Amino acid sequence: MKIGLQIPNFTWPGGPSQLAPTLGRIARTAEDAGLDSIWVMDHFFQIMGAADQEMMESYTTLGFLAGQTSRVGLGALVTGVTYRHPGILIKEVTTLDVLSGGRAWLGIGAAWFDREHEGLGVPFPPLKERFERLEEALKIAKQMWSNENGPFEGKHYKLAETLNVPQALKRPRILIGGTGEKKTLRLVAKYADACNIFDHIGLPAIEQKLATLREHCEREGRDYNEIEKTVYSIMAPGPNGENAAQIVDRFGKLSEIGVQAVIGAVVGVDNLTTLEAMGRDVIPQVAKFDAKVGV
Repeated sequence: MKIGLQIPNFTWPGGPSQLAPTLGRIARTAEDAGLDSIWVMDHFFQIMGAADQEMMESYTTLGFLAGQTSRVGLGALVTGVTYRHPGILIKEVTTLDVLSGGRAWLGIGAAWFDREHEGLGVPFPPLKERFERLEEALKIAKQMWSNENGPFEGKHYKLAETLNVPQALKRPRILIGGTGEKKTLRLVAKYADACNIFDHIGLPAIEQKLATLREHCEREGRDYNEIEKTVYSIMAPGPNGENAAQIVDRFGKLSEIGVQAVIGAVVGVDNLTTLEAMGRDVIPQVAKFDAKVGV
């Protein structure tokens, strides 16, 4: 089992002038500790506290993280499809991939936070349309990461040419976030390399979501085992790893039902000993877990 770090909050001691140095130290420590990937939220207003607390634009931040690291995967968990025109989004992710040496992910979903859309003047269409736009964005991504640079004609997006140079060094993996059984998991089966499900819904519910994903895969003619199953979980190992055993136990249970990776926030991440505790007391233990392929 792999563990990825998501950094959702940037309110740290020292204020904005110390944000870059602190973030750099976190990224380097996370990589040294053995984390598999580093992710940021794609929001413009803070959602993990007061809206006016620090929030960084995701792809600028990921570019910074690329320069601070050399091994970890990098992505947004997850980009709202409404925030950027898909052609521009794929160009951004491609650029991240090239400059990071082939480490970029495209994490994407149907978007939800109406306040920041209204606040910054971004159109926020109804949910049905957002899912239509999400599927078109996924089709555009597939086309722009191929040898096909001709037009794309969709209901919501029309691109005269899908030119994308330089091309990604390694086609970025696509992760779709969300648990909707009718639409989201169908799109995972059809287009994605990974899904992301919230841990807090509980083991039986996660099992049900994975069973539904399997059914969609059968209908789409997709091998269920090609899709990486990830969950989002808050991790609180403690500064000295005092809660590590509980985390290892929980992740073991997730592995038993077929989860292959956990991605989430680490409580107290700016206290570097917390990340060091993850590297010492959690990551080596969960690396031994083998998710049951086909579960």
